[in-house]
Amino acid sequence: MVQMEGAAAAATDGRRPVVLYPSPGMGHLVSMIELGKILGARGLPVTIVVVDPPYNTGATGPFLAGVTAANPCISFHRLPKVERLPPVATSHHEALTYELIRVSNPHLRGFLAAAHPAVLVVDFFCSVALDVARELGVPGYFFFTSGAQVLAFFLHLPVLHERSTKSFQDMGEELVHVPGIPPFPATHAILPLMDRDDPAYHGFLNTCTELSRSDGVIVNTFRLLEQRAVEAVVAGRCTPPGLPTPAVHCIGPLVKSEEVIAKGGEECLTWLDAQPSASVVFLCFGSIGRFSAEQIREVAVGIEASGQRFLWVVRAPPCDDPAKRFDTPPEPDLDALLPEGFLARTKGRGLVVRSWAPQRDVLAHASVGGFVTHCGWNSVLEAVMAGVPMLAWPLYAEQRMNRVFLEEEMRLAVAVEGYDSEEGIVAAEEVAAKVRWLMESDGGRVLRERTLAAMRQAHDALREGGESEATLAGLVAEWRQASP
Repeated sequence: MVQMEGAAAAATDGRRPVVLYPSPGMGHLVSMIELGKILGARGLPVTIVVVDPPYNTGATGPFLAGVTAANPCISFHRLPKVERLPPVATSHHEALTYELIRVSNPHLRGFLAAAHPAVLVVDFFCSVALDVARELGVPGYFFFTSGAQVLAFFLHLPVLHERSTKSFQDMGEELVHVPGIPPFPATHAILPLMDRDDPAYHGFLNTCTELSRSDGVIVNTFRLLEQRAVEAVVAGRCTPPGLPTPAVHCIGPLVKSEEVIAKGGEECLTWLDAQPSASVVFLCFGSIGRFSAEQIREVAVGIEASGQRFLWVVRAPPCDDPAKRFDTPPEPDLDALLPEGFLARTKGRGLVVRSWAPQRDVLAHASVGGFVTHCGWNSVLEAVMAGVPMLAWPLYAEQRMNRVFLEEEMRLAVAVEGYDSEEGIVAAEEVAAKVRWLMESDGGRVLRERTLAAMRQAHDALREGGESEATLAGLVAEWRQASP
């Protein structure tokens, strides 16, 4: 029995729907919903396929119902849950995701055959679903939620694979060269790619080939932000010999259209209202970014020593029990984690919040003058849209690569030192020095001016007739013709 959430199916007006297919995880789902909103606003009916992993990630039903209530053009179709996956010899959840999507293909095939969609848009980890689209004669696109520089790397990965028999983990600090992007050390490659014998690596490698075979790649960026990478990709310089160069559609920056203010959110914004313009450093490390207790104390000592105003989102340290890997983390015990007297000493010039803050609205607030970020692409784009300069502190996924691109290519961030050391600890002295540099130095002022220039370019790209808006309009016109 297939479960439908929200309104009736999106094709009730007679048009064939655009079907969006995110992989599991709230971050992937939210990105697809934002894409669905802008497609729906242009008159396309949208159905988002939801696939649940065989582990608990929390109930999404009320959230999805709220999305449909606010956006009648969007409906959700939940595939039957896979209760147990075949064993996969890997420690990387990405390999499990690839396997989950593969075993869900028969259910997807049944749904698509009945829905007759105009197009199927998948995220990176749902690439195997394009086999179903081709079988049914449905055009298949990727929605690539990282930037064009990461896209260039992925398109080129099969070339790198053929050139060497070494795994990235065996290359040390050897530089990886890809057309259109700065060289980066092999240590900064994505963790699931480190061992070329791991199933996760082969899942990525297959997806990289599918990028070339797709009908197009929709990228959450704008051309002027990553011009050199976009030009290299479009010119086919990243694509393996013998494979076609995919059509690339830069429609970004696509960020949250609104922030749902959860518990504690109003406190952040009210506190910011009382702070001077551009005086606050915002420290936030993504929805799953978590530090050890030792690192939290180093940040606390450093931010206090910097003398700057700050708003800091603190999460509980990660749990060592692999059985609890996907459990919702507990609220952090600030008294146990922070140095004794820290909250009292910094009261007035600092605010520590537990677990969550309304990041988009915080970055857009006039009082925020700097952002210490994990370099997740959504966070980068929110900072660019708000004109807030960044200190880069990457943690996972493609974030180490983003750090290189942000610092060396886009020149919108400066990295903290120590995150890639053997200990993996950024010292308090480094936190203090970099935060002061960002907020007080001439170098920080220049960084802020560059970020403001990028902000203006971003808004220009999104205005009516702007480059990203025109690209989206052309894509929608093409899909409308396929959706009579």
